[in-house]
Amino acid sequence: MMQIFKKESVSNYLKADSRLSKTLTARDLVSLGIGAVIGTGIFILPGHEAASHAGPAVAIAFLMAAIVSGLVGMAYAEFSSAMPIAGSAYSFGSVVYGEIVGWILGWSLILEYFLAVSAEATGFAAYFNNNILSAVGINIPKALQAGPMEGGVINITAVIVILVISAILMKGTALSTKVENFAVIIKVVIIILFIVIGVFYVKSSNYVPFYPKEFHSSLFGLGGISTAAATVFFAFIGFDALAANSAETIDPGKNVIKGIMGTVIIAVILYVSFSLVLTGIVNYKQLNIDDPAAFALEVVHLTAWNKLITIGALFGIFTAMITMFIGGSRLVYALGRDGLLPKMMGKVSEKHSVPSNAIIIATIVQAIFAGLVPLAQLASLINAGTLIAFTFISFGVIKLRKRTDIQNDGFKMPWYPVLPIIAGLFSIFFILVLPDITKISVSIWLVLGFIFYFVYGVRHSKLQNSK
Repeated sequence: MMQIFKKESVSNYLKADSRLSKTLTARDLVSLGIGAVIGTGIFILPGHEAASHAGPAVAIAFLMAAIVSGLVGMAYAEFSSAMPIAGSAYSFGSVVYGEIVGWILGWSLILEYFLAVSAEATGFAAYFNNNILSAVGINIPKALQAGPMEGGVINITAVIVILVISAILMKGTALSTKVENFAVIIKVVIIILFIVIGVFYVKSSNYVPFYPKEFHSSLFGLGGISTAAATVFFAFIGFDALAANSAETIDPGKNVIKGIMGTVIIAVILYVSFSLVLTGIVNYKQLNIDDPAAFALEVVHLTAWNKLITIGALFGIFTAMITMFIGGSRLVYALGRDGLLPKMMGKVSEKHSVPSNAIIIATIVQAIFAGLVPLAQLASLINAGTLIAFTFISFGVIKLRKRTDIQNDGFKMPWYPVLPIIAGLFSIFFILVLPDITKISVSIWLVLGFIFYFVYGVRHSKLQNSK
């Protein structure tokens, strides 16, 4: 008889994931987290959200998103400490809620990871084609700069960068973290230079009004800031991928929380500082563009620094893609491991100890999206899937603490059960303030997920077929 709420055993997961090599340290996790969080978000989102929803108060929106992300991050860290397994929210949900809830979380996060990588790839292509290739006199034909929806054939640069990252990941986590660590240092240095230099060109008049009246709406007048905060969650989804790497982390009970909280703290300092400097240099009304930082430097005639920002953006986007690619491929591996996707997805390469088939599938899907679909359409669904997972994992800490069969000698979320409840309620709140089109689209995706589960997943599930 079908038991869709049947719970998976942690011991089964630990046994299956023992094939993955443990090589990641707390420093590696922080690097992976910063690599993901400080990507397209910092180079595009502050300008868009300042112009569209919050004005200079976009810095407050980033602070709000970071606080909630930090709270949820602690919930993820407790789960990773109690069960250092691959699959992140999917695997955690399968253990504490049951298979059907775990599947829906996994289905939501597949959308998040794959579309995030594809969106980052199209952003990388735009920066690379417009600011690097054009600067040396190379002009790619328009047919190869965009997909059919934008009048082209395929975004070839976006496809190529995904293939390059796939090749790196196939060599194992040791190589990918070395590449990530190097690129993150360069990226962060460039961002800090923008903040330090830009502060000398800030005009206090650009901060008046700090929160423009045209953005005041419901929710006690904070509707604009709340919408901006919900939108910029796109910038903080990377730490979910850190939990997905807990099976490959040395001493996850200590290192995962260091990786997650280190990522959130560094990210909020950089995002808030970057946003304040950006909106101080240029009036927020002028920032609804895809390269606001480069534009701001042009306004104050710092053209040479403009090129440096472009390099920082390319490194930033590249590292973000690595982290999200790893998270997505590990999720596909976990679903294949459990039979909810074809079992070939759950195979691990003996040579490099990575889920090679899952990486190949992720590469194909992400390359197709990046090559054929515009950035705006790719980004529309990302936040909703993230917030759904945030909600279940936050409340899931309460269920986890009640499990006497799961031992946790590592990190535990403080102020239990108050903080888990607050984190869960804030996640629900941000889902509610997302644009209607996003909520409708993700609802359709979830319906498709239920259909796939009952048509294929439940019939091939190892858990359902076990005695």
